[in-house]
Amino acid sequence: MKKLLFLCSQNRLRSPTAEAVFSEYPGLEVDSAGLDRTAQNPVSTESITWADIIFVMEKSHKSKLSKNFQPFLKDKKVICLDIPDEYEYMQADLIELLKRKVLPLLGT
Repeated sequence: MKKLLFLCSQNRLRSPTAEAVFSEYPGLEVDSAGLDRTAQNPVSTESITWADIIFVMEKSHKSKLSKNFQPFLKDKKVICLDIPDEYEYMQADLIELLKRKVLPLLGT
């Protein structure tokens, strides 16, 4: 069972979409969170510790994650998907982009 954590800023559009999409795949446990203090579900040290792979949507998210959680990222795979904040929740284009970028990294 691979444990995937998807992060964006507010945990309202991109990362919850990724969580919904990939939770349908067998062999994956999926969670999502936001890196901003005002996020719907703010990222925690527990969720970082839990995850096998952490996906961030933008380079700025990777920087913020490193800055705030560096001690917990040792031996963690953090991957930037380069998906800008221009999509709605469950938008077809976003789902297609997520699948195209994430699935090859999972060996699926």
